[in-house]
Amino acid sequence: MTDTPSSGTGRAARQRRIAEARELLGHLDFDAERCNERSAQVLLALSALRADEPWSEARAALSRTLEIIAWIRDEYGTDYKPNTRETIRRQTLHQFVEAGLVAYNPDDPRRPVNSPRACYQLEPAALDLVRAYQSAYFEARLLSYRQDLPSLRDMRAAERRLHRIPVTLLDGSQVTLSPGGQNVLIRQAVEEFCPRFTPGGVILYLGDADDKWSVFERQRLEQLGVHVDSHGKMPDIIVHLPDRGWLVLVEAASSHGPVDGKRHTELKQLFKDSQAGLVFISCLPSRAELRKYLKDIAWETDVWCADNSSHLIHFNGDRFLGPHPTDHEDD
Repeated sequence: MTDTPSSGTGRAARQRRIAEARELLGHLDFDAERCNERSAQVLLALSALRADEPWSEARAALSRTLEIIAWIRDEYGTDYKPNTRETIRRQTLHQFVEAGLVAYNPDDPRRPVNSPRACYQLEPAALDLVRAYQSAYFEARLLSYRQDLPSLRDMRAAERRLHRIPVTLLDGSQVTLSPGGQNVLIRQAVEEFCPRFTPGGVILYLGDADDKWSVFERQRLEQLGVHVDSHGKMPDIIVHLPDRGWLVLVEAASSHGPVDGKRHTELKQLFKDSQAGLVFISCLPSRAELRKYLKDIAWETDVWCADNSSHLIHFNGDRFLGPHPTDHEDD
């Protein structure tokens, strides 16, 4: 960490402003970690407020996490390294969003959760409160803010639900996934691949970039000998076929590529104690996308393309060698 901000403000002024920001977060009933120096500096970055400016000059800066880190370094002299980005996002920004203090992707609510363009901005009501801090009318503004906050939280929660992707599982029940990214392809895999190729199956796991998982039948997986390692990267979908004694491991390859040799080895290691046989599936949006990955796809796996949803492509050597029926119709 450094202490040489480009703004040239004195250390005492910067420390005083950080202390004020911590006090403000305390007024908003945040816990100790959300009132620490890191969280206070994040609030100041989102307010674009330098140490030599009055609180009334606060602004609603639309900022990505790396931009917040850079602003803190330049204005307050604290040099958070890029690898602390997740700490700031998960331990400060996430809680600010949940509390209704900060809006997430206000410029594009449909932006994928793991997009590098994800950004944050003070809510309008929060900006008014920040600007009122240390003024004669702050207490009245704080009281009004607290009274209005529950409805604001409800409204933002409803907006987030509106943009989530509904997914119908094999048993007819519904879950939702966070918007955008590979979750669109995951929905196609659940609703089109699974009924065709895993009929009678049970989805034991369904991942989501936002919530980590939308479905997670831990006990049933453990009964099959699968003990989930929190450090191991799970496939996007796990389907159990009890009648065949299979676990079908599905990877949506729109963002991270297909099951290549490295990923094939990782999955076999992760599921090495499985009592069910393992089937490996790479899901891609289209055959055009498949062409990019043909040289990488591992043998002894299968590929499903959403634009040709009634067919599978087998990378299984001579396992399926033989003539096809002449009356086969191409769906």
